[in-house]
Amino acid sequence: MDLNGYVDHLRAGLTDAAAAGGATMVDAAERLATSLDAAVRMALLEALSDAAAEITAALDGPSVEVRLRGRDPDFVVTTPSADEPTDAAALAASAPSDGEGDEATARITLRLPEGLKQRAEAAATTARLSLNTWLVDAVRAAADGPPSPSPRAGRRGGKQLSGWVH
Repeated sequence: MDLNGYVDHLRAGLTDAAAAGGATMVDAAERLATSLDAAVRMALLEALSDAAAEITAALDGPSVEVRLRGRDPDFVVTTPSADEPTDAAALAASAPSDGEGDEATARITLRLPEGLKQRAEAAATTARLSLNTWLVDAVRAAADGPPSPSPRAGRRGGKQLSGWVH
């Protein structure tokens, strides 16, 4: 999807509005539009990402993602394989219940190097989870810290005794 037409349309609207103020105002509007180019593109990308997330939430199964190719966004529709659960009840049943399911979800933007993203996608696929669920589980595990050592963790290998002593 080419964003240039949208950015150019916004630039033209800004300069047309400034035309009422004269040539100096038009010049200032053109300079302002040029400096806002990156911010406008980012706002459009965030709007597209939010739209893709809303569409995914409304669909039962397929997901819609926005991926960048250079400076241009591409929409990618992914459908789950036949053995993945697609309805919300099945997904809720498979989610761990640690009390966090009742909280509202927060949306963040995470930028990963492409190689790490591919490894995370492969790990999620192997675990038969969506990338989002896999990432949530990974963040939860990291936030909870290392597991507390079991009483047996301090034992050194070798022989093990069990029984009662009088």
